[in-house]
Amino acid sequence: MFEQIYAIRQFFDAGGQVMWAILFVSIALWTLIIERYWYHWRIYPQEFGQLRKRWEGRTDCDPWQARKIQEQEISHLRHQLLGSVFLIRTFITLCPLLGLLGTVTGMIQVFDVLGFHGTGNPRAMASGVSMATIPTMSGLVVALSGLYFSIDLQRRGTAKTRVAADVLSQYLVKAEKK
Repeated sequence: MFEQIYAIRQFFDAGGQVMWAILFVSIALWTLIIERYWYHWRIYPQEFGQLRKRWEGRTDCDPWQARKIQEQEISHLRHQLLGSVFLIRTFITLCPLLGLLGTVTGMIQVFDVLGFHGTGNPRAMASGVSMATIPTMSGLVVALSGLYFSIDLQRRGTAKTRVAADVLSQYLVKAEKK
């Protein structure tokens, strides 16, 4: 256990201070992704069931007013389903940029070593090169892994909104026939 923690600590030290920023953004990103899936799997079915019960018991007869209420309910559902997707995509965009920042700081360290020692200290240059490459790789890995799930959440939210609009439209048609 301590060996893995030590290896992770060395990985973060080799990547420089930017690795901690990538870690923070990664934790925030995955927390939001897990929260969104939790909402889709646990919360949304309950909310949609309550909405269906409210619409089954509707007795108002004004079709214009019912359509406006339907639009409001669908808009609210869309907002609930897609609420954090924009923030998730912002974090996905931020990760490669943080990796690029790590590349720049690592290259600055390499140039400092070259300016001070010339090419006579390859060990010091290797430290700067690893500081330049590890954050880039880490930022890209976090961004690519989050990208798949953000697209999936967007697709699920759009599909569920469409289904909810269809279900509420069926209730409206039934109410107008009465």
